[in-house]
Amino acid sequence: MKDPRRFSISRIVSYILLAPILAFFISPIAWLFVTPFSVRPSLFISFDGLTLNNFVRIFQNRTAIIAFRNSLVISVSVVVLVTTCALFAAYVFSRHDFKGRNVLLYVLVLFSSVVSGAAAMVPIFVLNLRLGLVNKELGVILTLSGGIMPTALFILKDFFDSIPRTYEEAALVDGSSPMQVMFRIFLPLSSKGIIVIAMLVFTQSWSNFLIPFVLLRSTSKYPVSVAIYTFFSEVGVPDIGMISAYSLLYTLPVIFAYILIERKFGFSFYGGIKG
Repeated sequence: MKDPRRFSISRIVSYILLAPILAFFISPIAWLFVTPFSVRPSLFISFDGLTLNNFVRIFQNRTAIIAFRNSLVISVSVVVLVTTCALFAAYVFSRHDFKGRNVLLYVLVLFSSVVSGAAAMVPIFVLNLRLGLVNKELGVILTLSGGIMPTALFILKDFFDSIPRTYEEAALVDGSSPMQVMFRIFLPLSSKGIIVIAMLVFTQSWSNFLIPFVLLRSTSKYPVSVAIYTFFSEVGVPDIGMISAYSLLYTLPVIFAYILIERKFGFSFYGGIKG
């Protein structure tokens, strides 16, 4: 039989050891939600009085407001492009056997991290320069899509593999056309997987800093992730109040999208119609 005193002591020791780790992760979140409303914002978590002045200054800054529109245009475009292309490509990889299928799939996944990685920024910039896409949102959209596409394809293919083919075969036997099977049987069954992929693509494109920073030159085309760097003085001193308020506004679309989709669809990632 276990000694209750020994058990409680071991639990207390584990709590003491976990407390610094918990504080390490909670402190940035607490700073993000406290500092924008503080009269004297600083790099430390302190609250000297309630004010909305930092948010007022954000809405008076034209570059900051336009950046939200730019981020939305880029993120939604990448979501539509990647989700649509990955959907049809994953269906082919999942439902049709052809020579070199697995090798091609794993090569795509392997190089997906290279396309959007720091090591590839020089060739990506040169390629966009020759195509006339530097300082254009289309260049950012295509580059982000190329980096995220293989991962989305791989995840969707695994999800589609879990959906039994018997549903589609039964519909074909009943006289449905391939297009009717696709839109009336397959897509409703795979809707949760598609929503999860769309959410994943949105968060990655919304938060990406490196690619728009390299490809865009005009401040009027900056997304939020790059525009936040305009809140520095000419000598490099950060405006903590505006940066913290802008960071909080920057996180809200992702939080709202996550809550909305989780409440409506859930994030259970399973296939077929079981569950």
